[in-house]
This record gives sequence, C-alpha cells and structure tokens, in this order.
Amino acid sequence: MPTPLHKNQLLDLTVEGYGMDAQGVCRADGFTVFVPGAIDGERVRVRIVKVERRYAFGRVEEVLSPSPARAEPPCPIYRRCGGCAAQHMRYEETLLYKQRQVQDCLSRIGGLSIEVPPVLGMEDPWHYRNKGAYPVGGTSSAPRIGFFAPRSHDLVDLPQMGCAIQRGEANAAVGAVKEWMKKSGAEPYDETLHKGLVRHVMARVARTGETMVVLAVNGEGVPHPDALVKALQEAVPTLTGVMLSVNTARTNVILGKRLVTLWGADSMIDTLCGLRFRVSPLSFFQVNPDQTEKLYGLALEFAELTGSQTVVDAYCGAGTISLLLARAARRVIGIEIVPEAIADAKENAARNGIENADFLVGASEEVLPRLVREGLTPDVVVVDPPRKGCEEAVLRAIAESAPRRVVYVSCNPATLARDAGLLSSLGYDPTRIQCVDMFCWTGAVESVMCFERRI
Repeated sequence: MPTPLHKNQLLDLTVEGYGMDAQGVCRADGFTVFVPGAIDGERVRVRIVKVERRYAFGRVEEVLSPSPARAEPPCPIYRRCGGCAAQHMRYEETLLYKQRQVQDCLSRIGGLSIEVPPVLGMEDPWHYRNKGAYPVGGTSSAPRIGFFAPRSHDLVDLPQMGCAIQRGEANAAVGAVKEWMKKSGAEPYDETLHKGLVRHVMARVARTGETMVVLAVNGEGVPHPDALVKALQEAVPTLTGVMLSVNTARTNVILGKRLVTLWGADSMIDTLCGLRFRVSPLSFFQVNPDQTEKLYGLALEFAELTGSQTVVDAYCGAGTISLLLARAARRVIGIEIVPEAIADAKENAARNGIENADFLVGASEEVLPRLVREGLTPDVVVVDPPRKGCEEAVLRAIAESAPRRVVYVSCNPATLARDAGLLSSLGYDPTRIQCVDMFCWTGAVESVMCFERRI
C-alpha cells in the first residue's frame, strides 16, 4: 500500500506528543510524522523530508500556534548541532517529556501500571558536563572543532561562547587547541582519506576544576608540543595534564590504546558521594556528578541495606555503585566484562579503604548464572546495564537466586520496560521508580526502579 506522504510535501499538523529524542509526534492521514523542534500541543507547518514505510520525518517551517513551553535556545548552533535535542523547550517541559516517555514505555512495552513521579531536575541545567570529546575537521588554517549534525558526519564548529552544557574549562581548552593548530600547521584528520593528524580533542574536568586534555592523533606526535602545552596552560589555569592518544586505525573509536604524556599527570582524582576516584582518559566516570549523586543515592535508598546483606552489582563498571553499597552491606560482589574497569574498581576500593567488595571479570550473563549454580544467594541484586538492557540470562539467574529485592538503574526507558516486564513474570513486583535528569536538554533520562520478590 503506497504511503500517503511524499518528500517536500508541506502540511499543517498538530503535535500530539513526543517520540524519542524529544521529537514532536504528528499524524497525517493516520501516518506518523516525527518532527524535531515541535512541542506538544502546537500547530506547525511541516515540510516532509524523509518518508519510510510506516512513518515519516518532517522539518518545522513555521510555528502556527506556539506552545507556552516554547523557548529561544541560548546556543547559536542548537538547530544545526546534534548534541542537544530540547533547547527549544522550557526546562520544565523537558522534564515532563521524559516523565511521559518512561511512563509510556513501562505501560506499552512492559505492561506495568506503576506510576512514574516527576523527574528530578537540576537547579541550573547548564555547563554540567565534566567530559567533552570533540571531532576535529576543516583545515589547519581554519580548523573546526565541535559536534556532528544529527544523523550525519557534517561537523558543526563550536561557537565562540563554547558548548552551553560543557564545563567552561573544556570550552577554553577547545579554543586553545584551535589557536595552536592555526599557528603550528597541525592538519585536522580526514576520516574519508585517512589523512591528517588531529582527530579529536577530549577534556575531562574534576569538581575542583582540575582539567586533563587529550588529543587523539593519527600519528606518533604533534608539531610544537611545547606550544600546545603553553596555550592550554594559559587558557586553563587548573590544567593538570596534557596527553596524546595515538590512534592510527580506520575506526570511529575516539581514543587509541597508547597514551603519550606531553606534560603533567596522566590521571586526576575526582569525588562522588564522599568517595575518591582516580579518573584517567579511558576511565568510565559519569558526566554529571551532581545528578549522579542523586541517582546513586536513590539506588542505595531503594536497596534498603542494614549492614548484614550480601549484594551483587552486575554491570558494575569501575565499581562506583558497588563501593557505595559496600559501606552499608556485609559483602558486595561486582561483575563487569571490561578488565580495565575491574582494575579501576579494585584500585578505587583500596583508595577508599573498602575491603568488603570483591570484583569479578566476565560477562554478567555468564558469571552470575555460574555463581548461582555454585550456591550464591544474594539478599539484594543491583543492575546497571548498558543501553541494550540486561541479557535474559541475567534476569533469570536473579530470579533463581531469589533475592528479596532487585534495584535496576537504567539509561534506556524501552529496555528498562522490557526487562521490568520479564522480572514481573518471574515473580518480582515493581514497587518504586524515580527518574533523574542526568543529561539535560537531550532526549536521554536515567531511572532507578525497585522490585520486591512476590511472596
């Protein structure tokens, strides 16, 4: 059956809700049209830009009846950059969108009736990111450092003011690298030809303002490295280290496996929930520490630990949640497939004087079922999986081990809902959920959900 729409068609439509990434959802002759930049309740003139078999994408040509929730984006490149999805809304509307998204997924995908409370937002949702990784393009005389436009590899250069959601130190570092490239003649990397030198600029900023800068390069060194260090020192007074990440492979992976320190330290110490963590270029560390403390605090609250329980933390990463749990549990077992993350977890445990946390390398879907077969009976299980959610083997092993409580930390409402539905069928009732706005002005939301074993 032919679709009722065609490319470049102009339609006046009413926005009926939101899809993923805060896109407005409209209907045209029963056909779904996703429209970025449109707000629920608005009447908009839409130009169809792409038609698929079951849905289409449109572009706002004119807002015919604007919503009271509409706002002027403070970022001058917002409409071209792919970093944010919701700066055209008032902040309160972004939180409402995320609440509705999680509620819809739990109902529609998971078949659950639990009520999702308002999302915990930030008092100041700007300049919160403590890490930025920026692709480099253009030419040595006119370098561009910024973000890719949505669904493309068209590089949008950061404005003079920098990125509105990144820490100021990271923005200053980008400006310094750009000026160094102009003076040194360092060529930007061309991914099509696999030529050029500077591929990415990465900056990580601790809560103290301490900053490390890493240049991913297609080579073994850079021209005038002393000038690069000096430029960064002048732009970022709290600079602690400058490194090169050698990455000569044809890949979309940002950092290579070998690091060369040009100046200063190759890591820094950051704090989270009263614990101290070593952060290196390759370490995983949440990008919004203030909201992370809310998220992890909720996970600890939902676990209801009294000091006598054994807890399993599956997909534990560098052990951040594990170490928080260990302060309130008898024993914690962390499981993570990345060996480097487990090494960081053990080092972080030692740094914080925590001796009741054990960390195991391996896939959670393999390690946890084996531990259960060997007789492990945890009191509480915490999972914090990647966006794809938990493997079914993990959830079935949890049910077999019969913990009193399961705490699920999620960055994807759809896979959370899918897994919540399976846990419910395995005898675990959802009792509490709370969402946290970790990535303000984007379409992403973090959630913590608690399940109790059905007696």
